[in-house]
Amino acid sequence: MTDTPLEFGDPSDLEQLRGEFRGWLAENPLPERGADEPVPVFLHRWHKQLHSGGWVGLDVPEEFGGRGLTTLHQVAISDELGAQQAPGVPRIGYLAQALLKFANDEQRRRLLPRMLAGDDVWCQGFSEPGAGSDLAGMSTVAEKRGDHYIVRGQKLWTSYAQYSNLCLLLARTDRDGVAHKSISAFILPLDRPGVTVRPLKAHNGDDEFCELFLDDVRIEESELIGNEGDGWPLAMTTVSYERNALDTGHLSKYGLLVERLRAVVGERGNDLPDGLRSEVGRCFVDYEGLVAHTRRRIAERIAGVEAPFDSSIDKLLMTRTEQRLYETAIKVLPEALYEDGNEVFAEYLYSRAASVYGGTSQIQRNIIAKRILRLPS
Repeated sequence: MTDTPLEFGDPSDLEQLRGEFRGWLAENPLPERGADEPVPVFLHRWHKQLHSGGWVGLDVPEEFGGRGLTTLHQVAISDELGAQQAPGVPRIGYLAQALLKFANDEQRRRLLPRMLAGDDVWCQGFSEPGAGSDLAGMSTVAEKRGDHYIVRGQKLWTSYAQYSNLCLLLARTDRDGVAHKSISAFILPLDRPGVTVRPLKAHNGDDEFCELFLDDVRIEESELIGNEGDGWPLAMTTVSYERNALDTGHLSKYGLLVERLRAVVGERGNDLPDGLRSEVGRCFVDYEGLVAHTRRRIAERIAGVEAPFDSSIDKLLMTRTEQRLYETAIKVLPEALYEDGNEVFAEYLYSRAASVYGGTSQIQRNIIAKRILRLPS
């Protein structure tokens, strides 16, 4: 958990909300995961449990199934979950914000309450075999035919599609248009004829990712979200939440580990090589820099500042902080390498993918260079 309050003119009830949530967590702890229970099934149980307590969609208007509070209230809950080392608020929160901004009222009233309650399970149909980090290069096409579209293409890395019933799908609706302005977003029921979901099993046995094949799939005009061409800004809205370490609860988790490493240095400092003590110091600097940056980004959101490409900065800073922190941790805490179930080592292994998933670091640097710094190609 961040060690000082979020300094944005915090609502007077924010600390009270944190206290209420801590009390609720004490009485409703994270359930145990069954021995053979798939991760998404476990996370869905946790989602339903959080929703039953009123802790999902705090910043979603009441008419759409939320509590009608503010961004800071939702961020505070995410921060508390991270401090408890619990899974964060369900990732559908990112999609909920996209629907709030781009969907029409009928779609919001129909979809958001069920999304927040976990009655519908969503996945994201964004990346493709030839357009992963470079999302604008997608080739999936939605061809308009009267009152509906026919969609053809393939999606890849679609997380937990086999456990989902709805997909937020991106497809190109203008083959000749500018790449970023010709992508549209759709609601796709995954039981629709022509949809094939094929899980991909990793070497460690996980089946997190799926291929999604779309063979002449009919999507109704009423299932278009927003207008044609709104797909890119909708996707940027989604990733702006996904890449903010305060929204996801990662910031407080990083803070706990930083303090743990600092304590070890305080206890065993003379036994540690100078270089390793310096690495812990760099982790602290990275963390404090990320704290300041994420607070600035939340303040910009509250002020209504639109900065669609700044999420690339968020992604790079979060990746650097996470990878350096866990790489340093297994040096300072070598027992993490051989203790069964040690979370530090597990997080270290997963952190290696941070520079790839959600947009590679190389692509994010290109976006920053071209779209923010306006450097010549």
